[in-house]
Amino acid sequence: MDIVVKGRNVEVPEHYRIHVEEKLSRLERYDRKVIRFDVELFHEPNRRQSKNCQRVEITGMGKGPAVRAEACAGDFYAALDLAVTKLENRLRRVHDRRRVHHGRRTPASVGQAISAAAGGDRRTALTTVLEAPDAADLAHDGELNGSSRLRNGNGHNGNQYNGSELDGDFGSVRLPEQRWEEAEGDSDSDLPGRVVRQKEHPAKPMTVDQALYEMELVGHDFYLFADADTGIPSVVYRRRAFDYGVIKLV
Repeated sequence: MDIVVKGRNVEVPEHYRIHVEEKLSRLERYDRKVIRFDVELFHEPNRRQSKNCQRVEITGMGKGPAVRAEACAGDFYAALDLAVTKLENRLRRVHDRRRVHHGRRTPASVGQAISAAAGGDRRTALTTVLEAPDAADLAHDGELNGSSRLRNGNGHNGNQYNGSELDGDFGSVRLPEQRWEEAEGDSDSDLPGRVVRQKEHPAKPMTVDQALYEMELVGHDFYLFADADTGIPSVVYRRRAFDYGVIKLV
């Protein structure tokens, strides 16, 4: 597994690179398809977070979807510890979802749960399909507000890594193929309620289960995708009760 550590206007000493390799090497047991980790260090440009201004972003790439985590703290060592902990938790959750159970322990798929919900069996429904979500739930759960962590600057937050394949020593590595546009207008980033960034990425048809899988990997509270069965633009999101919801445009 390759580990690349780089700094954005930050000098990375050799002992820190060794520390990063020791931290990330323990994650290989969760997903051996991850063959490369990119670790980026930079000073947080947001003035509101000046007290915790050292940020670390980790992106794991391999033959499957990318996995990401980031954290900020008073120093790069503490930020790395937080980011690695987030990454480990996400990989562990995905690893547990892939386990095969038999008999009564077999978990219901999201598709089965949706069918159960449509048939009126709420006891077995793990996912709620919403045609008109309640505004109070949206605000309460926070599934569509701020979860993508898009921010000003040159960061890569919110990338869902749907797109092109990279041919080379790393095999088939999925990298982001998307376009960012800064919104025109006042450059004062402290003014609230403004659209400060627009993002476009190619839509890949996938099932609800696959969308949940990729949402867990990138650590978002929602994931936008095109439903492979219906072709309808849809969103899966995390609810406060540790289950999921699906919003479909009809």
